[in-house]
Amino acid sequence: MTATHPLPLVGAPAEVALATSPRTAVARAVREDGATQELLAFEVDDAKMALPLGAVKEILKVAPITAVPRAPRAVLGILSVRGHITTIVSLRATLGLAPLDALPRSARILLVDRGVEVVGVLVDAVTEVLRLTPAEIEAADVVGAGLAEHVRGIGRPAGTSDVVVLLDPIALLRPLDATRRGG
Repeated sequence: MTATHPLPLVGAPAEVALATSPRTAVARAVREDGATQELLAFEVDDAKMALPLGAVKEILKVAPITAVPRAPRAVLGILSVRGHITTIVSLRATLGLAPLDALPRSARILLVDRGVEVVGVLVDAVTEVLRLTPAEIEAADVVGAGLAEHVRGIGRPAGTSDVVVLLDPIALLRPLDATRRGG
């Protein structure tokens, strides 16, 4: 079984902010030293979310994905990206959202560095690069208890009514480790 989206695999390098690791990028996204933070914003099920720009290595158009038998629900399959086999996960499934009947033309795969490997994350649409100041970011521990571990905070860009969920790429993709260990 392969994905039904007809777009060819075409790489489009993301604007990449230099970071020593995704953990550093995540920490910089919620620090309070006055520096503007760069995040890649995208949509999933009408919610606006973002990852640290330094964790996103590339943005790809959706190409046919090869299914992997008995893979966890969130794993859509694998894709060869310039000769490297890359696991592709559905952010919708990872977040417990209902799957779409058909992918929108705006759907993209984000190649996300999670520290131990690069994983493809399928999102509904990539919207923009956000530059948020510390005053526009509320850390998850300030927002309140009960937020999932993968939520690092909430962004509120000045001059808009937007609310952006800031995600931690390491925590978001950690369930892949458990499934690979068989647990």
